[in-house]
Amino acid sequence: MTRTPFFPKFSDLPPALPLFPLAGAVVMPGVQLPLNIFEPRYLSLVADALASNHLIGMIQPTSETLMDETPEIHRVGCAGRITSYSETPDGRIILVLTGVCRFQVTREIEEHNGYRRARVDWERFAADYHGDEQRISDRPGFLGSLKTYCQLHGVEIPWDDIEKLADQELTNLLCAHLPLSPEDKQALIETLPTTERAVLMRGLLDMASASSMRVAEHRH
Repeated sequence: MTRTPFFPKFSDLPPALPLFPLAGAVVMPGVQLPLNIFEPRYLSLVADALASNHLIGMIQPTSETLMDETPEIHRVGCAGRITSYSETPDGRIILVLTGVCRFQVTREIEEHNGYRRARVDWERFAADYHGDEQRISDRPGFLGSLKTYCQLHGVEIPWDDIEKLADQELTNLLCAHLPLSPEDKQALIETLPTTERAVLMRGLLDMASASSMRVAEHRH
């Protein structure tokens, strides 16, 4: 995965991160995630991040506590670096996060300016930085499952570009951008080796495709 000179070295990743809990919004290493920021606490988070290392910890709330005022969060998320942003006349910030590395939350610490923060550990996901040499065991079959899923769910994908991506880049991109459920995305985020993540993803795609076909059959 190509990194710009602006990205920190793995050894320089911080021991704590500001957290942006958001269900279904997933960033993965090397993948870009656009965000529209308008809540005052997250405007403060972005301002503070821009004044320091530009890093934000994207993490999902648990589905059971999603509607709570302060939902519980999963233990694994991914840090993204603000790589571009613009301010709007109505007080919003439109930004792009580029995924840096996944992290494990060790404990939450005191809030700052209304947003949550946590101590984090990066070691489990060092392969995000140093490269994962594992490969998709059956790439043609994987892409076949992906094509069936996309056809059934109306998902448009630039296939020429997809087929040129390395296995780790491909699985990271799909994890972030396919319209899978937050629970499925979380399972993928927490799966470390590319080989295992691809197996899990293919299984999720096949199950979603089979479910769509059963629904279509019942309609006829």
